[in-house]
Amino acid sequence: MKRYAAFEPPEYVAWAPDETERARFANAIAKHPDRAAVIERLQEPQLLDMYAGLVRTRLIDVALKRFVKQGVISKAWLGTGEEAATVGPVHALRRGPNADIVAPMIRNSGACNEMGMPAADIFRAYMGTGDSPSHGRDGHYGDFARGILPPVSIVGDCAAVVAGIALAMRLQGRDNVAITWIGDGSTKAGVFHEGLNFAAVNKVPAIFVIQNNQVALGTRLAQHHLEPAPTSFANWPKAYGIWGGVFDGNNVLDGFALTSLAAERCRRGEGPALLIAETFRMGGHATHDDLEARRTFDSGLFEQWGRREPIAMYEQWLRLRGISSERLEELELRVELEVGKAEEEALASRAGAMPKGEDALSGVYHTGMRS
Repeated sequence: MKRYAAFEPPEYVAWAPDETERARFANAIAKHPDRAAVIERLQEPQLLDMYAGLVRTRLIDVALKRFVKQGVISKAWLGTGEEAATVGPVHALRRGPNADIVAPMIRNSGACNEMGMPAADIFRAYMGTGDSPSHGRDGHYGDFARGILPPVSIVGDCAAVVAGIALAMRLQGRDNVAITWIGDGSTKAGVFHEGLNFAAVNKVPAIFVIQNNQVALGTRLAQHHLEPAPTSFANWPKAYGIWGGVFDGNNVLDGFALTSLAAERCRRGEGPALLIAETFRMGGHATHDDLEARRTFDSGLFEQWGRREPIAMYEQWLRLRGISSERLEELELRVELEVGKAEEEALASRAGAMPKGEDALSGVYHTGMRS
C-alpha cells in the first residue's frame, strides 16, 4: 500500500516484511480449524473486498488528519492500526437489503463505509454541513436505513442499546444480528455489564466485541484492568455464560472468521457472543494528543505493533495466495480515487451547504408530561 509519511505512524511508513510476524499472522487462523474452514470458503472477490475495505478505512483517516492539519476541522478520532478489528467483523455480516445492525464506536468508522455510507457523508459529518447525516447537528454519524446506529457519546451505552435492538429482532422473528464494539476502558462502565447480562439472559442475537487497544484515553490497560493475566479479557465470555473467543485484531481474516461463526450461532437462536479483539492504538485518543500517546507507552511497543500493520500483513498474505501486486495496486487506486472524490464533495458542501440557524429548531421533540 502507498504510504503517507505526514499522516501515518512512522512504524508503518518504514514497514518491511518480517518472517516471524508473517508466520504469526498465518497461524492465527490455522490453529483454529473452524475458523480456517470459514476462510477456505472465501472466493477471491470477497478477499479483495476486505482489502478494499481496509484501504478505504485508512485513506478516510488520512484525509481526516490532513483536514485537521489544514484547519478544515479541529480534530478527528482515528482508528489507524485498528482497521481489521472493524472491517473483518463487518464483512461477516449481511450488508445491503435486510442488513444487520452495526453500532460502532468513534474508532470504528470503517463500519460506516463498509455498510454502505458514502465517505463524503463521513467528511460532511465532521464539517457539520447541512447535508451531512445529522444535518449539521452532531459529528456522531450513522444511517439506520443502512443498518448503522450512530455512536453514543457516553461510551459503553451501546451495549444496552444493541441488546434492546437484538431483543426486538428476536421478538419479530427476524434472523438478523446486531453488533457493537466496546473499548477496553468502556468495559468498566456499569451499563456495559447490564447490557451484556440482559443479552445473555434473554439469548438475543447480539455480538459484542471488546476492542482491546491497550489504552483508555491516556490510561494504560494494566492501570485499570486486573486479571490473572493483566492484559487479557479471555475469561470474560465464560463469566457471562455466553459463547466467545479471542481474535487477532490486526488480522482481518481472523476477525472475519470468528465473527462469522458468532453470527451463525446468533441466527440459529443460540444467544449472544462476546469476542475479544487484541490490537493497539497507534496514535492518540484524537489527533490533538498523538504526542501524549507516544509518552504513554514505551517506544518498543509501537515498534512491535508497527510490524503487525494490518493492511500490510493482509496484503502480504494475499500475494502469497497468488493475487498479483498489479491487481492490488489497481484496487488501491480505485479506492484512492473514490475517497478523493468524496473529499471534493464534502468541501463543496462546506462551501455552500452549511445549515441555517433556524434548522436547529426542526426535528426536535420531547416526551415531557404535563402537570
